[in-house]
Amino acid sequence: MTLIKSISGIRGTIGGEPGQALTPIDVVKFTAAYAATLPQRKSAPNGERYKIVVGKDARISGDMVEHLVVGTLVGCGIDVVKCGFASTPTTEMAVLFAEADGGIILTASHNPRQWNALKLLNDKGEFLTAAEGQAVLDLAEKEDFSFAEVDDLGTIEEEDFTDKHLDAVLALPAVDVEAVKAAHFTVVVDAVNSVGGIIMPRLLKRLGVKCIGLNCNPTGDFAHNPEPLPANLVDLCQTVVKEKADLGVSVDPDVDRLAFICENGEPFVEEYTLVSVADYLCERARKEGKPIATVSNLSSTRALRDVTEKHGGKYYAAAVGEVNVTTKMHEVNALIGGEGNEQPRP
Repeated sequence: MTLIKSISGIRGTIGGEPGQALTPIDVVKFTAAYAATLPQRKSAPNGERYKIVVGKDARISGDMVEHLVVGTLVGCGIDVVKCGFASTPTTEMAVLFAEADGGIILTASHNPRQWNALKLLNDKGEFLTAAEGQAVLDLAEKEDFSFAEVDDLGTIEEEDFTDKHLDAVLALPAVDVEAVKAAHFTVVVDAVNSVGGIIMPRLLKRLGVKCIGLNCNPTGDFAHNPEPLPANLVDLCQTVVKEKADLGVSVDPDVDRLAFICENGEPFVEEYTLVSVADYLCERARKEGKPIATVSNLSSTRALRDVTEKHGGKYYAAAVGEVNVTTKMHEVNALIGGEGNEQPRP
């Protein structure tokens, strides 16, 4: 059994002994520590209770972990907005939509079904800074927190933010909805039986794209290893060719990572996904006379640097980790950022 604690959250396998895996005790302790450090990050709004958004992917342990997290937050006197099944980008955006003070995403990303995790967000829907994350870790270790009395317990409401997220994506100037509709594309989507099976068909429908679903039932019983690598996407490659589709798309369980399959069934090299998006956005920015800066971590291909400099922009490298990439993006006012083979969030 495994339990991994980091500044961006806590991750582990379900079952086992406390402190050695992601057990209910560890979930409660870590959630309570996150709640207790809220005042260090933001003053309570007008003396009212804090509000936290909670979203989850479809993995089998999700309901159990959600009950623990939501119950703990309510016990800490915090109001909770449950997003239910929601992609990681959706939950991040939901923090803004709900005007919340933070968020917790219940997902182990591309890890296998026995894993789950708590990813911690601030009031901007971004991961906590290194210092903020360390404060949560320290407090969880000390177990120096208390809970609210009965008259001060938090409340629970539920809202599906997926369509609001899609509205925001489709409203972006860089998304040419009419051009996509006019192309009459056919796309095969492999959602590995998680929340990608909810958001991806909705997105493609609104873009006028014919969507052929593969493993799109969000049961959490992953149809294959959920990491979207070529070795795990044989069925998707074959289906793209069989259906004469224009594109294949594979997403991981929480839809913050994807891989493309070309019309001939060959994988589009994953390291170039971010680079291709960056090339498009940098070209738009150059034509509009806007400053260009991009960020990725040190494990990325140098192609992003080359593309950025081709458009007259400046490339910056950050240490490995989403927290570090996001921090660097703010420092340099970056146009786009990512962790090499992971997509930026809309």
